[in-house]
Amino acid sequence: MRRICFTLQVRPDRLEEYRRRHAQVWPDMLAALRDTGWTDYSLFLREDGLLVGYLLTDDFDAALAAMDATDVNARWQAQMAEFFDTGRPDRQMHVLTEVFHLEDQLGDPR
Repeated sequence: MRRICFTLQVRPDRLEEYRRRHAQVWPDMLAALRDTGWTDYSLFLREDGLLVGYLLTDDFDAALAAMDATDVNARWQAQMAEFFDTGRPDRQMHVLTEVFHLEDQLGDPR
């Protein structure tokens, strides 16, 4: 499994609504994420709108493509676009390069 971390910027004037929408994500969106290889997926939101996402997946490009092929993702992204100045968030993720992982350096197979 590959660890993926990405950032996005939520419009600061929309933070509360963004939180509300993510408190109850549509069941079919949750199932699509799971079924397309998004594992241990979390989003973290800072008060200035910095959004950090983290997930595990075997192949991030394949997971993105599989989600892009679902109808539910198209509907979800269309609604989420209003929270970002850059449009659809799934096409604007800034993937970060991992520079340290404790278990890797310890030789822990977890």
